[in-house]
Amino acid sequence: MKRTLPLLVFLALAACAPGSRAQTPPDAEGGFESAALPPVGFGTLSQNDVSVLLRDDEVELRFLPLDERVIRLLAPDAYQALSALVRQNQPAIDSIASSRGLSSPGLALVTFFGRVARARFDPQLVSLQVRGHPIFPLGTVPIGPGFSNRELGVRGQARAIFVFEEIVPVIEPFTLSYGTQQSAAWESRIQLLSRERGRAVRRAQAADST
Repeated sequence: MKRTLPLLVFLALAACAPGSRAQTPPDAEGGFESAALPPVGFGTLSQNDVSVLLRDDEVELRFLPLDERVIRLLAPDAYQALSALVRQNQPAIDSIASSRGLSSPGLALVTFFGRVARARFDPQLVSLQVRGHPIFPLGTVPIGPGFSNRELGVRGQARAIFVFEEIVPVIEPFTLSYGTQQSAAWESRIQLLSRERGRAVRRAQAADST
C-alpha cells in the first residue's frame, strides 16, 4: 500500500496540471446547451425547421419557441422578423408577465391554421410537458386580426405570442399538447439545432478571419 500511494498522488497532480486532459477547456463552439448564444446572422434554418406541428379535426397548430438560442439559428431575414416581433410586443408581454411576478417568462409564436370551414380553436388547450412537469401559458399577445374570434375559415390563420409561466425548455425534449393531441417532435429539433449551432459558429469565425 505504501508503494502505491506516491503513484496515486502523482496521478492526481497530473490531472490538475495545466495542459492535462482534465483541464482541457470545453469546445469553443459548444453544444446547443451551451450558455453562450449563437452569433447573429450566420444561421440558415427556416421557421418550419424549428417548429412543432399538431393537428386535430379542425385546425393545425404550429409552435415555434421565441428563444434566442433557437431563433439566432434561423436565416438572417427570419431572425430579424421574429426579433422585431418580440420587440414590438414587449410592453404587452411584460404586462402579462409582471401580473404574475415574472421577469423572464417563456415565449413562443403559435399559429393556428383552419382545416375546415368555421374551424374553432382554443388557446387555453396549449401546454408543454417536460420530465412529467406541465408548463402552461399565462396569456397571449395576438398578432394581427382574427385571433380573438377563435374561429377560422379553410386555410385561414391566426397567430399570437404565447407567454408561458416558465422558460420554454428548448435544450431538452418536451411534449407539446393541444387538447388530446400530443407531439414529442422537439427532441429531433434539438439535434438539428446543435448541428446548426456548430456551423454558425464556424461561419462567424471564418468571417472574422477574412
